[in-house]
Amino acid sequence: MAPEPNPAADGRTPRQLADAYVQALADLNPMTAVYLGLNPQDDHLPDLSPAGLAAIAELGRRTLAELDAAEAAGAIAAAVDPAAEQRCARLLRERLTSELAVYDAGEGLRAVRNLGSPLHDTRELFTLLPTETEDDWARLGRRLARFPLAVQQYRATLTEGIERGLFSGPQQVSTVIGQIAEWLAPDEAAEPAGKAAGWFGALVAPAPEALRAELTGHALAATAALAELRDWLREVYAPAAAGTPDAVGRERYQRYVRLWNGADLDLDEAYQWAWTEFHDLAAQMRVEAEKVLPGSAPMEAMHWLENDGPAIEGSEAAREYLQGLMDQAINDLQGVHFDLAEPVTRVESRIAPPGTASAPYYTAPSLDFSRPGRTWLPLMGRDSFPVWDLVSTWYHEGVPGHHLQLAQWNHVAGSLSTYQVSLGAVSANLEGWALYAERLMDELGYLTDPGHRLGYLNAQMLRALRVIVDIGMHVGLEFPADSPYRPGELMTPELAREFFGQYCGLAPAFLDSELVRYLGMPGQAIGYKLGERAWLRGRSAARAAHEARGEEFDLKAWHMAALSQGSLGLDDLTAALAEL
Repeated sequence: MAPEPNPAADGRTPRQLADAYVQALADLNPMTAVYLGLNPQDDHLPDLSPAGLAAIAELGRRTLAELDAAEAAGAIAAAVDPAAEQRCARLLRERLTSELAVYDAGEGLRAVRNLGSPLHDTRELFTLLPTETEDDWARLGRRLARFPLAVQQYRATLTEGIERGLFSGPQQVSTVIGQIAEWLAPDEAAEPAGKAAGWFGALVAPAPEALRAELTGHALAATAALAELRDWLREVYAPAAAGTPDAVGRERYQRYVRLWNGADLDLDEAYQWAWTEFHDLAAQMRVEAEKVLPGSAPMEAMHWLENDGPAIEGSEAAREYLQGLMDQAINDLQGVHFDLAEPVTRVESRIAPPGTASAPYYTAPSLDFSRPGRTWLPLMGRDSFPVWDLVSTWYHEGVPGHHLQLAQWNHVAGSLSTYQVSLGAVSANLEGWALYAERLMDELGYLTDPGHRLGYLNAQMLRALRVIVDIGMHVGLEFPADSPYRPGELMTPELAREFFGQYCGLAPAFLDSELVRYLGMPGQAIGYKLGERAWLRGRSAARAAHEARGEEFDLKAWHMAALSQGSLGLDDLTAALAEL
């Protein structure tokens, strides 16, 4: 019998294996390729069928086998930079193992959620495609023509989930049905003039005249496919999923905690710590509320700021205001607290497409910076935008938050691996940095306006509440004895929402959307505050180490070193930051 081939026989190091994985996944999943700016001539969509999911899982298993063989063959010890290879190997193994655990549990067969589902990601792909030339539009059109097939594949995956008794919770299902209805608005049929209605109609409306009729036809077909999916979800999936708990329970939750945070966290310790943060933030908010509206409690002050405080009128004016915030932050921080390369200084403010979740978000630049980093503001039917909570939010989403980290990762990708700065990203690392960025701007004096600072504290409170609510309702914990709300009672989604509304000053519609998000993405929401804790502990330890050696702690140098090390999970983040 011939010997089994050695996957490491070609002598590749872990970093080379990781980059080969990125390219192989981009070939399998065009969404990955578009997001990273790879395979620019591709005109396909992801395969959302069970076979498509299985192909990605098989790629992960094959890559792990190659990594095993490379390590056994001494590829790390023989490398030019063994420490760098070891960091990449550890990340690659942890990430692929976490992803496969989720796949093996069948979670992809019930991926109905209000944010980040295969359906949402496929629609978002179209917002990332270039449209500068007629060839760009033609390629977009070919992808759009494939959208009905992608919807059929997604439905086939959910059908297999039904057959295996794996369902999403009813709140996710009803929310997604409502989102699809918004994507279909104003109606589901072509207008008399031959234009396509709904989100896809708006997408192709600016197309060149020579292609408009063809693209309109594809938009109509895509819209019809969405309408059929909405009806199927309402008539078939929703009745089958009725009675499924919205909370996932401790076993499933622990699996997702590892996926989103890169660590097996002590959930009881994290829950108790978050309550300590809750009480501290509540005290700070009372002080700031008095400055905003003398004699008021925090909720009263925030209600006043939301309804009567300074606001930007009009979506375009709001977009320009947010762009100005980021431009000013880059101008002020550059050379003082950061040392940014020119491509990293470019970031765009955009209005989010309709039918998204309520929270603002960020999309990273392509690896070659041909597509810049972008922040997105959901309108949620509004035309007036109170500024009290926008300022710290854009420090989080844009500068110095997500944009500086992810754009800097792209800038240093050549000295790490593409995997470490893209697909290997750990949510808690990213969100922890972004929350640290808000705190940094407060430390630097950018949030001295009482309204802006109350908005920042409310954002911190939101993240502390996320730890409490996400762990509490999924795992089934009680409100503690020192809780101001229902001490000793078991936390349910219903009680979690009421508690949320009493201590977070954001709009009820936003909080409704947030709670559905937590139920659909268990374990993700806790990474903001726990990730920030890791970043702060790492900075404190690094400062102490420098001072113990009689050295001055250079915050700018630390920031750039921290942002140039690529992705790490919470198992490794604090220790790595402490060594910088």
